[in-house]
Amino acid sequence: MFSSFSSLGVFKERVQATLALLTAVAKVARIISAKRRIRVPLINVIIVLVVVGVLLWLVNTYIPMAGTIKSILNAVVVIAVVIWLLQAFGLLESLKSIRIGK
Repeated sequence: MFSSFSSLGVFKERVQATLALLTAVAKVARIISAKRRIRVPLINVIIVLVVVGVLLWLVNTYIPMAGTIKSILNAVVVIAVVIWLLQAFGLLESLKSIRIGK
């Protein structure tokens, strides 16, 4: 199961980094929820972050592709998740009124 990791230490570091990220997201959610009403429940945000992270890890680990393509894919996924988080916490509501085109 852990054959793709050089050691269990790398796996533990990734789990700790994920938990730190989730803790930071929870803190931000508490701060924002004190100021605004959150439209997406926090458990849904955590589930989406975990699922996206696991899917990205699976793609990076098991699908062979060039390093530059992996970097672009990672950047696109991170940007999409950040935009989704900002919308979920109601920080991008002002952008809904902007229209591009007719």
